[in-house]
Amino acid sequence: MEYTNNLVIVDVSNPKVAVVTLNNPPLNLVTLGLRAELSDVLHKLEEDSRVRVVVLTGSGERAFCVGSDINEFPQVWDNVIGKKLQNENLCFDAIEQLSKPVIAAMEGHVLGGGCEMSMACDIRIMSETGHIGLPEINLGVFPGSGGLFRLAKLVGPSKAVEMMYTGELLTAQQALEYGLVSRLAPAGMVKKTAMELAEQIAQKPFEAIKLIKQGVRELWLKPNKECFYENLAFSKTVFKTEDCAEGVDAFLNKRVPKFR
Repeated sequence: MEYTNNLVIVDVSNPKVAVVTLNNPPLNLVTLGLRAELSDVLHKLEEDSRVRVVVLTGSGERAFCVGSDINEFPQVWDNVIGKKLQNENLCFDAIEQLSKPVIAAMEGHVLGGGCEMSMACDIRIMSETGHIGLPEINLGVFPGSGGLFRLAKLVGPSKAVEMMYTGELLTAQQALEYGLVSRLAPAGMVKKTAMELAEQIAQKPFEAIKLIKQGVRELWLKPNKECFYENLAFSKTVFKTEDCAEGVDAFLNKRVPKFR
């Protein structure tokens, strides 16, 4: 699988872990070109059998991503939905729907579309010195690429609307307390922390990991009665895998499992 992008760099030198870097410093703005390259990369990663976990990060230490390039707005003003938001939503959906875990390694600030992009990831690791938020209200708009519905699922509706109403940013510690991020790391150590976690996950049974991702995504907001049979269906699938048989046998025989 070849990756030959300029605005999105992919490193697959680490076995089983792909590092995807937004390469538009210093703020890693989501331009139309970057979005197109990221969509292409996500499609290729889905098909790349080498890759089990994806780490999504930004170049430099100033920002993971601070959202859209406002200078491009005149180009899309006559059809913002068709020329920008629809494709941006499809791109962020592709992150969420990727069958493989995606870890956002967020050095520096995470604003606007960068925050929306991160919320489509499975796990978010943030620099202790960074800030995160959705300041779109200050442009007279609201987060149109997933923030409107993803944020409330992570921090609850009351905190979500407060953040979007005011446009105020959270410190890293606040983001951790509210559940918007799952881990903090010292400045300059975010990528290393994310890689350690990615390598740990990459060693786990891959079919079970994929079903966990799919199951959590599809079931967590459904009523329990709707989840019941779908949950059993996921279990039925995972219990038929060779890795499951190996894991059970290794446990019973008190040995280290050798997952395929």
